[in-house]
Amino acid sequence: MTNGFLWIKTLHLMFVISWFAGLFYLPRIFVNLAMVPADSTAERDRLLLMARKLYRFMMPLMVLSLVFGLWLWIGYGVGKGSGWMHAKLAIVIILIGFQHGCGRLIKKLAAGSDRHSHVWFRWFNEVPTIALLLTLVLVVIKPF
Repeated sequence: MTNGFLWIKTLHLMFVISWFAGLFYLPRIFVNLAMVPADSTAERDRLLLMARKLYRFMMPLMVLSLVFGLWLWIGYGVGKGSGWMHAKLAIVIILIGFQHGCGRLIKKLAAGSDRHSHVWFRWFNEVPTIALLLTLVLVVIKPF
């Protein structure tokens, strides 16, 4: 392993961890938004502001995760031709879709057109947790 490889791997892991922090917390804000009483506009506006800012902050983290991950895959051949890497890439695509879905939910919540309950958002909140567990199993155990 070259020193450059270890730096790229470190940066990839740092940005993935940071991105996941946002993926875990943003749906939690949605849970709280779904529980805001109708007459509490200040609380609703504050939570929407938090959601928007977090979503904007997460975008470069996602992009940098992808850039350094692609660098490892294409530049260093990590996981090339491996079944576990193909499965991991499928999870990454799902997570990109999840994040963009969160962006759409922010717009719907801001417009007052989203009707999901806080229970639905609690289940929605589990998607990144399951994705992280599956990804860790694939990367560490490499089952196929």
